[in-house]
Amino acid sequence: MPRRLRLALELVVAVVVVALVGRTIAANWDSFRALHFALSLHAAWLALSLASLAVVSILQIESWRRLLAGWGQRLHFAAGARIWFLANLGRYVPGKVWSVAGMVVLAEREGVERWASAASAVAVQAVGIGTAAALVAAATPHAYSPVRVAGAALLGLGTVALLAWKGALARVGRLAGSAGEWRALPAGAVLAGSGLTLLSWCVYGFAFWALGRGIGLPPALPLADAAGVFALGYIVGLLALFAPGGIGFREATFLALLTPYLGGGGALALSLASRLELTLTEAAAGLGALALGGRKGRESLERRP
Repeated sequence: MPRRLRLALELVVAVVVVALVGRTIAANWDSFRALHFALSLHAAWLALSLASLAVVSILQIESWRRLLAGWGQRLHFAAGARIWFLANLGRYVPGKVWSVAGMVVLAEREGVERWASAASAVAVQAVGIGTAAALVAAATPHAYSPVRVAGAALLGLGTVALLAWKGALARVGRLAGSAGEWRALPAGAVLAGSGLTLLSWCVYGFAFWALGRGIGLPPALPLADAAGVFALGYIVGLLALFAPGGIGFREATFLALLTPYLGGGGALALSLASRLELTLTEAAAGLGALALGGRKGRESLERRP
């Protein structure tokens, strides 16, 4: 594709994403302002929450790179970060396929083989869901029956273990039309990717907990419970395929699980504040990566004779 056409398409994508993200923010901001709940903002806690989200991104990007390395694919961290942030913008377009497709296409441009980029997109989702389920089972066991806790733990372990099973990935590969190339990950890559992703969920939970303190909620929500609630809500939103960014489904989960700790007003305040925080940070990172890529493209055009 000619560079000028690609830059024009990137501009169109940026405009569409800004409109979709803006609509999401506006809807949540109106709800946030309508809360009959006294909020008291604390800058230090809010800054700590934002800094934690930056750490989450570093961990998740490195987890993806470790999975790719297990298939013999090299991807520099800076390139991986740009791809990750751009792909995240696809979450705000109805249908989760845009985020996955963006990751596959952009990774291939950076020299990753197509089959490996597609397999890694599947692996990232499997590791994310599996480790989240394990964290929910470990962090909030008192909120569920022993059967549900055991089921969640088995789901988490089984989902991650599938990545090291050649037969399972071969079946997924057949659906993608490239079964001969898809192969199981080495156990070391699975463990490294899963460990980093699990740590990122823990840091996500800390950011969620710190956000509650940042908007002045009482310290009634234990940190471990905050991590479990956030992981479960995020995954519910992720699995809601036709909800842009999981909007509505994630908040409903948060509201149901947080109300016993924070009351209805506090639970709604934290769920909406989390939505606003994540939407703003993901949009800023993605649009920044898009702008950086556009600038590099223009510089390349200017250097051409």
